[in-house]
Amino acid sequence: MADDAPPRMRATSVSIGTPRPRQAAAFYAALLGWRVTADDGPGPGEPPEAGWAQVAPPRGETGLTINLEHERHFVAPVWPARPGEPLASQHLDVHVDGDLDAAVAHALACGARLADSQPQGDVRVMLDPDGHPFCLFV
Repeated sequence: MADDAPPRMRATSVSIGTPRPRQAAAFYAALLGWRVTADDGPGPGEPPEAGWAQVAPPRGETGLTINLEHERHFVAPVWPARPGEPLASQHLDVHVDGDLDAAVAHALACGARLADSQPQGDVRVMLDPDGHPFCLFV
């Protein structure tokens, strides 16, 4: 490797701003069958719903962790995007092994909502309890 080569880098997590990080972590852990690996309460002077949490794949599996960070001024994004509305600048894509309809039913049971707009037949756009979109696909 040349001395001027860039350092090796890899993405390890995605962070999502939310008004309720610990509840959001519980949602994603239930949805994905993962585990909550961090569950920190509010700091001094912060509201009771503040804090930070993390969800990780089951032991022995690799993958990105999902970090849930308290966002004091959170406004739920609008999907699909509309001018002048809060933008969902990113979303999670969740691969489904098997039956997409069963995955949607599971997501709904965990507290997700089905988005009104469904632009693809083999993808379901869902909204988490805070309104963040995520896609289930086969």
